[in-house]
Amino acid sequence: MQLTEFGKLPAVCIRAADGAQAIVTLYGGHLVSWRSADGRERLFCSARSALDGSRAIRGGVPLIFPQFGARGDGLRHGFARVSNWRLAGGGRDGADGFAEFSLAAGDVPVELAAAWPFAFELTFRVALHGDALALSFSVRNTGTAAFPFSAALHSYFLVEQLERCELGGLQHVRFADESGAMALQETAALHFSDKLDRIYYQLPAPLSLRAGDAALRLEQEGFTDAVVWNPGAADAAALADMEDEEYRRFVCVEAALIEPDVLAAGAEWRGVQRIVAR
Repeated sequence: MQLTEFGKLPAVCIRAADGAQAIVTLYGGHLVSWRSADGRERLFCSARSALDGSRAIRGGVPLIFPQFGARGDGLRHGFARVSNWRLAGGGRDGADGFAEFSLAAGDVPVELAAAWPFAFELTFRVALHGDALALSFSVRNTGTAAFPFSAALHSYFLVEQLERCELGGLQHVRFADESGAMALQETAALHFSDKLDRIYYQLPAPLSLRAGDAALRLEQEGFTDAVVWNPGAADAAALADMEDEEYRRFVCVEAALIEPDVLAAGAEWRGVQRIVAR
């Protein structure tokens, strides 16, 4: 583990003995790169993303807390992804590499925290295990009153061509589309061609993302739901921090807790996403 920079942002580089590597910026506690042991980059990061702390990073794994999207009174997707985190520890665990990052209520700019004024501490742990990446996100209530929260790991997975992707493991799972209409996934695999925005509730099993000759197994615990998203051509063209054709190079499959959970004073919640490259 060593300190480095990503764009203009202070960052931490995590390395495992087999050559796997990950980079996390302190701004947002944001995982921006993961190369598996074969040297292959597995995460997408937009070429037009701001890497100077002026706005949220487009790509990698944004940390969503304490609200998902506009489902709350605060900043869209919450303040965690635009706050400065602290490096809490890291190094080697045998042949594996890891780092831990923390964010407490006092670290959040007052103007961002005003809509959600609770005492808390977040911990984000990134660990490399061979061809697997383990992401652990924990929320601890350090105050005297219970609070509601949602959380997600907004993972952008790099693909060669959107139209060649398929996502398995969602058959018979209930989902809401962009309009909020509910439906049941009928097909064994979900395919992509243009814009897609769905929330799948109560996943029963791991997911599999196949894109050409690459495949990822996506496991999660604590996170009950999954958000599957791609902006499509029209929405991508309207985004200032994305090249028009970049939407063809990623799929977001987010481990998420959409419906707010209530965390009692002194209690802790933990969500995990484990990604295995095949």
